[in-house]
This record gives sequence, C-alpha cells and structure tokens, in this order.
Amino acid sequence: MTQSAPLSPPQPAPGFRINRHRRLAWWGSLLACALSLLGLALSWTNPAIHSPLRPGLDFTGGTQIQLQRVCDTACPPLTVSELQRQLAAVALPPDPGAAAPNLSSSTVQVLDGGRSLLLRVPALSPAQGQALIAGLQPALGPFSARGTSVQTIGPTLGSRLLQSSLISLLVSFAAIALYISFRYSGLFAALALLCLAHDVLLTCGLFAWLGLLRGVEVDSLFAVALITVAGYSVTDTVVVFDRIREQKTALAALSLTDQVDVAVDATLTRSLYTSLTTLLPLLGLIFFGGSSLFWFAIALAVGIAVGSWSSIGLAPTLLPVLSRS
Repeated sequence: MTQSAPLSPPQPAPGFRINRHRRLAWWGSLLACALSLLGLALSWTNPAIHSPLRPGLDFTGGTQIQLQRVCDTACPPLTVSELQRQLAAVALPPDPGAAAPNLSSSTVQVLDGGRSLLLRVPALSPAQGQALIAGLQPALGPFSARGTSVQTIGPTLGSRLLQSSLISLLVSFAAIALYISFRYSGLFAALALLCLAHDVLLTCGLFAWLGLLRGVEVDSLFAVALITVAGYSVTDTVVVFDRIREQKTALAALSLTDQVDVAVDATLTRSLYTSLTTLLPLLGLIFFGGSSLFWFAIALAVGIAVGSWSSIGLAPTLLPVLSRS
C-alpha cells in the first residue's frame, strides 16, 4: 500500500493586494516628487528667497515683532500693502556709528482679520524696536502690551543655527543609512533609504510651495521635524520588511510578489493604527498649540502621513520588480 505525500498547508490569500495597484502608487509618488522638486527650484530662483526653502529668523537673523491690536468688535480693515507703507514711513533713530536700518525690504503679515500684525525687519536695537512700535501706534494702534513681542537674532547666531541644523540632519541621515545597510541586504537597505528620501523630499516640497504662496518660513523646529520624519519613515518601512523576511520560509511556495502582498496585508492595520495614534496629538497641536508650534506640527503630520504611504505603497511594490533584475 503506497503512502501518499503529505499535503502542503494552504497558503494564506491576502485580502488587500498592493501589487495590483503598484503602477498607480508609482505614478502618484512620481507626480508628488516632481511637484516638490519644482517648488524647491522655483523657491531657489525666486530673488526674494534664493534658497530651496524660505529661511526663517532662526537662520537669517533679524528682528521679529508681533503686535496685537486692541479692537472693540472688529478691527479696521488693513492690507499688507498699507502696512508696508506705514512701516516704510517710520523714522528710526540711528545707533552710534551706524546708519538707521532700511525697512523697505521688510516682510509683513496681517493675521486674525487684522487683529495681529507680524513684522520681519532687519536686526534692531531695543531703542529702535520701541521707536518702531511707537511710530506705528498712531495709525494702527492702540496695541496690547500683553500681545506685543520682540525677538532679535543676530546674523552670526543665525548662520550658526543654520550650520548646526544642517549638520544634525546630515549626521542623523548618515546614521540611519549605516544602520539600515548593516541590518538588511543591499536591496532592502536601498529601498528603505529611497523611502526616507521620498518622505523628506515631499515634506520639504510642501514647505517650498507654502513659502512661495503664503510666505511660510522654516526654522530650527523644521529641522527637528525632518529628523523625526526620517526616523519614523525608516521604522515604518522596517516593520514591513521584517514581516516579508519572516514569512519567506513559510510562504516559500508563493512568488515574491504574493509574499509581499501577504506581508503588507498582515501589517496594514498595524501601520494605519500607529500612524493614526501618532497623528491625533499632532492634530491637537495644530488646532490648539498656538502659532509657534503650528507649522512644526504640520511638518510632522505631513511627514508621518507620507511615511506611512511609502512604507505600504512604494517600498514593497518596488521589491519584487528590482529583485528580478
């Protein structure tokens, strides 16, 4: 009596097959990357910015003055051009041995329906800052003492902050690259680093467009956000790659494309829940954290959302294609 060979256990069928939609995922990422590169290039060629991102006070130095107008119901309407004319008409006292700063190149913002004014001017001494506020008071005031803030950063400190931020970004990215290269095979490491570059590029591209269209500036908090996004991006990609590597033996009868689909389907819920629980406190910062943390929270939220997308729709779909070449 012949003995039949043992049947192999049935292979799991993934409910969601990401590789069926991989061309759509690739085109979506390529379009987003192209728009990001275009925004960075336009920002670089813009004579008012001349940088891939519009640098903030932390990096360029200068004085930032925020004024809160006291209004009973609604403040009198005020436009940016009118505010710039009022600012240019203010005469500042010169410092000993130096000419008075030129305010013609200052940038201004009118916020909260005209209740708040944000002025970005060259570096001023304390006396010049008070003279500027007093010069605007007759036409635009009265101003609330509690809502008035003056922040000055010298050009030397600004350049040092920019240099330190760039060094910290490069060191963190290099450390991540070394870890991934040591931890995984060459192809896995290359895809993880591709996702990292993809996520950082899209985050920077968004802020390049915001700088062009809305005058949004990046500061040292933005550099912190990029480092956090890089770490999150790699962590999310590693979760999927670990699952693929763990199931290679158990799913040896399946093709690599099917193995990837099974791994992504198994980690999809975990990745989405992790991203959602991370985004919830960031939404709290966006809506209730105030202006100082608003764009920091936006950068983190966008980076985490893009990182979740790349770890699900980009790296796993490229793995079967590149492993055949």
